Amino acid sequence: MENVKGLLRIRLRKGTNLAVRDSLSSDPYVVITMGQQKLKSRVAKNDCNPEWNDELTLSIKDLNVPITLTVYDKDTFTVDDKMGDAEIDLKPYIECLKMGLENLPNGSVVKKVQPSSTNCLAGESTCVWNNGKIVQDMSLRLRNVESGEVSIQLEWIDISGCEGL
Repeated sequence: MENVKGLLRIRLRKGTNLAVRDSLSSDPYVVITMGQQKLKSRVAKNDCNPEWNDELTLSIKDLNVPITLTVYDKDTFTVDDKMGDAEIDLKPYIECLKMGLENLPNGSVVKKVQPSSTNCLAGESTCVWNNGKIVQDMSLRLRNVESGEVSIQLEWIDISGCEGL
């Protein structure tokens, strides 16, 4: 756990209007990469609007290392087809965490992040105080593909003995 600042839990909620890569549908799964770390969701069979509800956790050493989310179509006999990708921009979320907020009412919006040419957001994303911590919900528009969005939630986990933010 040397040089680890903390953990980032990524709740992979669902995909919407994902591209068809098989004859009528796709068998999508998500790979999240950050530096040398690579995490993979379960495969959703024959579903272009999957609900994964998976939790994937990265250990964060450097806040500047990009986090990439890539969707693939699972194929049995050939190489899995790429179904688009998006970059997760941590900066607005980290800014909220560094505010040092405490004891807000549940559901309090701490920050709103708008989609722009510099992020992959499909719509407004909010950082919300929930049960003593800040989470960020976001819907990411996939790049390099004809259609598709992936909804996720970010949650920071402090670990005792780590650097922290």
